[in-house]
Amino acid sequence: MIPVAFDYERPDTVDAALALLAEHGEDATVLAGGHSLLPVMKLRLGAPELVIDIGRLADLNYIRVEGDEVAIGAGTRHRDLEASEVLATEVPLLPAVARTVGDPQVRHRGTIGGSLAHADPASDLPAAVLALNGTVVLRSARGERQVPITGFYTGVFSSVKEPDELIVEVRVPRTGAAGWAYEKFTRRSNDWAIVAVAVVDGRVGLVNMGPTPLRASATEAALAEGASIEDAAALADQATDPPADTAATREYRRHLARLLTKRALTTAAGV
Repeated sequence: MIPVAFDYERPDTVDAALALLAEHGEDATVLAGGHSLLPVMKLRLGAPELVIDIGRLADLNYIRVEGDEVAIGAGTRHRDLEASEVLATEVPLLPAVARTVGDPQVRHRGTIGGSLAHADPASDLPAAVLALNGTVVLRSARGERQVPITGFYTGVFSSVKEPDELIVEVRVPRTGAAGWAYEKFTRRSNDWAIVAVAVVDGRVGLVNMGPTPLRASATEAALAEGASIEDAAALADQATDPPADTAATREYRRHLARLLTKRALTTAAGV
């Protein structure tokens, strides 16, 4: 299908993009890589009056160490995450997860900010940032605020981001040598995950197990209390609400969550 007609702006600075968002609010949407937005527009599930293209804003593309955290510009592409020597050393979970996203075309255009903003519970990077206890930095013409990723998502394709706000940065703790793993189950390598599990330093993020990216809190609590990997992993699907679709039933997704959590925890523990 063809999208509904829209106006197009390509601002030269972040401030110019924020000014457009402040002026147009809910009538505008932001284009970065476009791999989430354009299909939505073509299917007419979204019909913005204005598309604001921030894909060429160099100020939003960086990866740098700042104290105990790594700061990642929202415009940083999946391929940049995958190839980053800084992340390979400081936060190795992120490049490993980025490597599983879509195909090379998607990874060379899609951005971490776009992935988090789209708020798809079947997406890889939101669950990874959740397992890392990351922070989302939001900016508008009104100012800037930092939102812990644990409080960012509110439902399917929805978050606390206001219409005039732009994700400008993602901050994650430096995990270094802490144990980590990512287990993803798909029909084909470039498909969305039927279920996936991100583990780092005893925290567990779940993909496609509810209306938002989730933490396997029961598993994490059991691990903190000294439970075995097998016993902790058996709790991974507690407090989840997995979808049922043509790819899997709810019960099959629950089974996968337990199985993949066990595998990921075992890998992260180095056993």
